[in-house]
Amino acid sequence: MTSDKVYPSSRAAVADIPDGATILLGGFGGAGIPENLLVAMADHPARDLTVVTNHAGFGERGLAVLLRQGKVKKIICSYAFHRSAFVFRELYLEGKIELEQLPQGTMAERIRAAGAGISAFYTPTGVGTQAAEGKETRTINGRDVVLEHPLPGDVAVIKAHRADAMGNLTYRGTAANFNPVMATAAPLTIVEVEEIVAPGVIAPESVHTPSIYVQRVVRGEDLDLRSET
Repeated sequence: MTSDKVYPSSRAAVADIPDGATILLGGFGGAGIPENLLVAMADHPARDLTVVTNHAGFGERGLAVLLRQGKVKKIICSYAFHRSAFVFRELYLEGKIELEQLPQGTMAERIRAAGAGISAFYTPTGVGTQAAEGKETRTINGRDVVLEHPLPGDVAVIKAHRADAMGNLTYRGTAANFNPVMATAAPLTIVEVEEIVAPGVIAPESVHTPSIYVQRVVRGEDLDLRSET
């Protein structure tokens, strides 16, 4: 069961992510977060990153470690100021990081549009709020709408439950969240999984993300997930 998509470690899988990359980071709350890949990123020198994700980190682990290290210049997310995102909040109030905050559905659809080749779309979400500032608005069928554009990444860093050696993925329950759409919206998708199986083990009808969207797969090693600074 060998494949050039299966990498020996999380550190090897992220080793060539460049400075200035836009990273689509999967996860919602505590579910579907590629924690081992984030630990590997903490040991990786890439800086000036833009991270697109649902929330701005929890406590002092995962994404928060990258924030503490000063590796992230901008966050694009839906939930930036929840109580557990205190690392981001400190940096933002000190003017050390940029923020673009989006309605959650709009962010998901912008990412999906990037993967689907959609040039732009109109949505009523955000009309008359800061989310619509500087954007084209119009009235369609008597409803005010705002024009939104795709949100692609250079790299998608995501989590799935199972992969085969070709890179076909399945997710477990709500751990899917943003991961499937992010897999389609970047030229390089790196996936942390709990299990890697031989091709053919995953039934075709059970494939949630086809292998064509996946370039690298690594089995999570249970790296030291404690905070690092």
